[in-house]
Amino acid sequence: MLVVWAAGLVAISWLSLKMIVLALGVGENQKPLPGPPGKLLVGNLFDIPPYHSWLKFKQWADIYGPLFQLKLGGRQLVVISTEKVANDLLRERGNFYSSRPHLPMASGILSRNMRPLLLPYNDRWRRGRKLMHQLTMQTAADSYQPVQDYESRKMLLCLIDNPHKYDKWFELYASGVVFRIGFGKWIETGEEDEVKRIIKVNHNLERVASPGAYLVDSMPFLNMIPEIFAPFKREGRKLHEEELNLFRQLQSDVRRMVDKGSETRSFTRTFIENQDTYQLSDDEGAYVVGTLFEAGSGTTAAAMMSLCLAMCHFPEWQTRMQAELDIQVGLRMPQFGDIPNLPTVRAVIKEVLRWRPVTAGGFPHELTKDDEYNGYHFKKGTIFHPNQWAIHRDATLYPDPDNFRPERWLDPKFPTTYKEPLTKYPNLQNFTCFGFGRRICPGQNIAERSLNILTARIAWACTMSRKRDASGNELPLPLYDYTKGFNTQPEHFEFDLVARSRERYEVVKESLREARANREP
Repeated sequence: MLVVWAAGLVAISWLSLKMIVLALGVGENQKPLPGPPGKLLVGNLFDIPPYHSWLKFKQWADIYGPLFQLKLGGRQLVVISTEKVANDLLRERGNFYSSRPHLPMASGILSRNMRPLLLPYNDRWRRGRKLMHQLTMQTAADSYQPVQDYESRKMLLCLIDNPHKYDKWFELYASGVVFRIGFGKWIETGEEDEVKRIIKVNHNLERVASPGAYLVDSMPFLNMIPEIFAPFKREGRKLHEEELNLFRQLQSDVRRMVDKGSETRSFTRTFIENQDTYQLSDDEGAYVVGTLFEAGSGTTAAAMMSLCLAMCHFPEWQTRMQAELDIQVGLRMPQFGDIPNLPTVRAVIKEVLRWRPVTAGGFPHELTKDDEYNGYHFKKGTIFHPNQWAIHRDATLYPDPDNFRPERWLDPKFPTTYKEPLTKYPNLQNFTCFGFGRRICPGQNIAERSLNILTARIAWACTMSRKRDASGNELPLPLYDYTKGFNTQPEHFEFDLVARSRERYEVVKESLREARANREP
């Protein structure tokens, strides 16, 4: 107990000094950054809601402007609320705005400083990023389209046959794609033990890394407490052992496949065959591939669930997509080659990502040297948080931002978002929903192909609608009832989904039968 008391006294002294420096701006002649007033020692720490904090951040942005500060214990957090500021700092000055704050629980205890998403801007991150770029660049993403084609056909039939389990089918699609290209394995049911385990790893990460989930991430001095007195340390160590054992097992399985002469390509095989080039240890490589699974599975599924919600609330856009598909595709199933001729389909899914961003709160960046912007002085170590929810509701860029309006990507009346030619735009390249600068999501090329083909095929084959009561009246359906975590999706809701015709349903069944027969082993 003496150790705990000593750690507490050190912490109070440290926090007091830090808060005095932050409050007084010792030695600085600088323009004060606005922000909500905080409390002694803890600052704004307990003003931030435990979940959906981006909604509160947006309220503060409406009061204090596109750049405002929060004080969390002894650290300064600067919240960015417009795309222009985010691009000016995180993209244009990416060489020193691309680090990550160290989160003792998520970065250190859970990930042992190996998960690329949480790594600072250092050599380990750069080596891992080189591998990720090799695996996800445009030409590589094109080569994964056969897997996406097969898995989307399977998802479509499951969705029509049992729409109540839509969330399972979207997760099965996303996991199936990433499992095949990541580890060279096909997923059949989603009930496979490895699949359940890696999805659990993903959910644990989302929970552990959520803002405010663990006090130690806001008050790092708590990490000084011995494990025997720190339940969060015991929990984090257990979760780390579980995920590392799984990553090692999956990597070992690929090594055995290679040794047996299998020609199946995968992320893990590429790493194994070029490990010396990437200069990554076995565990570092396993975490790179694991991160790509995390980035590609939950986010794609969440976006598709938001698409269903949007179509139930705004059915006119479902009708417009179906009309476009009927003209461009007819009674055959849409293919990847049709996507350039389907601007309405692309506009709808892009608007879904703007209207309900998956990573609504964004992910923090850390400044690696002192900097100035618009008269404000920022010290090295300042944390910058791009609030995606607010960024995507900037009325100067997105008029009528709270409403679902895909026409903003299609109509010249929206000059800030409309681009020509419509065979290319709208697209998702460098869209802010994937992050900013050097920390932009590496899997965006793969994600764009998945979201486009899924949206096209669902609109071609199905019609979604809100549930109705016995009198034919639409039942209530919340516009915003979303899960907790840094990746969010609508809470499960009921809606009706039917095939547009028997003929289209038979096309789906036959196309899956053919694809399964021709699938690589």
